[in-house]
Amino acid sequence: MGRRIIFTVTNDLAFDQRMQRICSSMAAAGYAVTLVGRLHKTSPPLSAQPYQQVRLNHLLFRKGKLFYLEFNVRLLIYLLLTPTDAICSIDLDTALPGLWAAKVRQKFHIFDAHELFTHVPEVARRPTVQAIWSWVQAHTFKHTDAAYTVGPAIAQYFEDLYGKRVWVVRNMPEGRPGRDLEAHDAVTAGADQAVYTEAGGESQNKPIDNPFEWLRTKQFMLYQGALNEGRGLEVLIEAMKSIPCELVLAGEGDLSKALREQVAQANLTHKVHFLGMIPPQQLLMLTPMAYLGFNVSENVGLSYYLSLNNKFFDYTLAHLPSLVNPYPEYTKLLAEFQVGHPTEPTVEAIVSGAGALLGDAQLYGAMKAACEAAAAHWQWKNEVPQLLNIYQNLFELEPSQSITTP
Repeated sequence: MGRRIIFTVTNDLAFDQRMQRICSSMAAAGYAVTLVGRLHKTSPPLSAQPYQQVRLNHLLFRKGKLFYLEFNVRLLIYLLLTPTDAICSIDLDTALPGLWAAKVRQKFHIFDAHELFTHVPEVARRPTVQAIWSWVQAHTFKHTDAAYTVGPAIAQYFEDLYGKRVWVVRNMPEGRPGRDLEAHDAVTAGADQAVYTEAGGESQNKPIDNPFEWLRTKQFMLYQGALNEGRGLEVLIEAMKSIPCELVLAGEGDLSKALREQVAQANLTHKVHFLGMIPPQQLLMLTPMAYLGFNVSENVGLSYYLSLNNKFFDYTLAHLPSLVNPYPEYTKLLAEFQVGHPTEPTVEAIVSGAGALLGDAQLYGAMKAACEAAAAHWQWKNEVPQLLNIYQNLFELEPSQSITTP
């Protein structure tokens, strides 16, 4: 058995595509991986994975300060009692128990920042809360043995602030060789999706019902991700009054109820559809069916301004042109492949951008071709060597040493 690593998150393991990719890649490289998260009342059964999955359950609190306190205490106890060689904390909300357990047990600690947590809108608008999380962030970078994040801009921010090396492992999707490519092509062509299983050394085709078949005849824009503040969703719904297609929202979040009420009040229920949380494998069916993707967050803080969302790459891999933030990370990538239309988070800009792609077949075709070209490059397999290199270099050291120095 290889080195043992525990990864920790506060979310539901069933929907965390980045962690599924990371843990699967680490397991394939010979590491014994455990991913720890939480169990919601509405959590679906977990699918089989090449790593161990643990959900902390029977939590008394589901959100707020008491949730974080209870979850962190429970997580600390788990980390102190479970055999491991390293602990990787995903974002600041699991950093303290990971750090403390690693130091007590003299094990390695790694920090993986999926966002600039101290500058998300829910934190940035509350000075006291932001000060607390800023202290946690500084404490984490002071004591962690290695750190990586999702994009160059956030990595540079951390390096400038703390003077420590931060690697980049971008949040790119799996490519579609083999069965994924055939499934993608089947959905795009309107055929039934097929899953291939090995039995007796032979492949067998088994058709799967597409739960989104009712969208087949609709031209729609897709937003996939959390329905949270700052994602441009309120503005998008207002813009839908003037956009001649439908809108599909795949996800849930803090704004779920408010957005549904906004749609009802605007009399848009006939053209705005809420699908709720969609498992990753079903997103492979849904995303290629859309005509446009939406990735236009509001500039409500550094976290969104410096972001590099996984949905940007998911849309591209599905050959789906999208409306995209005109922010630094996306501007660099659009200069490489023009896979989307830079769009400000205003009603006017969204209506204009969507109208341009809906009404100009030549422009749309060029962007779709750019998506196909980019999809060959923007794949998870190209990020895996960097990920494995971080852990390989770390395990060559003693736990008291660090690879965060420049």
